[in-house]
Amino acid sequence: MTPTLIWILVALVAIGLYLSWTAGRLDRLHSRIDAARAALDAQLLRRASVAQELATAGVLDPAASMVLYEAAHGARQAEEEQREVAESELSQALRAVFAESAQVEAVRAAPGGEAAERELTEAVRRVPMARRFHNDAVGAARRLRQHRKVRWFRLAGHAPFPMSFEMDDEPPTALLERVA
Repeated sequence: MTPTLIWILVALVAIGLYLSWTAGRLDRLHSRIDAARAALDAQLLRRASVAQELATAGVLDPAASMVLYEAAHGARQAEEEQREVAESELSQALRAVFAESAQVEAVRAAPGGEAAERELTEAVRRVPMARRFHNDAVGAARRLRQHRKVRWFRLAGHAPFPMSFEMDDEPPTALLERVA
């Protein structure tokens, strides 16, 4: 074998190893997206469940209970295409119901209200974090998928292009005042 042929083989092996490493990295990013999406779904379901429980507990006024129940039920029953809108509506309903600290105090005064208020506060605080983790993983995968080497060699395979989860997740200030 001539030295030129050896160098060509070494270069091809190095390129193959690099492409294999990149494909593995992309696969790990897609796995991270799946795990982050599962965590986000769990936090969204927890928030909707706690809101629905609170709406049916009888500690809120009837109008607030109806608004909160409808939004929570809509978020739990939403199809995947409408999920972001339904979750945003639940965030808006939570902010409307708990716009004043008087509602939070009414919940706390009820039997078992402190635990319910604490659980709701934890749920609304965890949703933005879970969404941020998911969207960070999506951003990293998108940046890697935009490289020419990934497109040219089809290193992403048949994996769908990752989509971020965009929603209004601002928590009610009256709930967070108690924590601060």
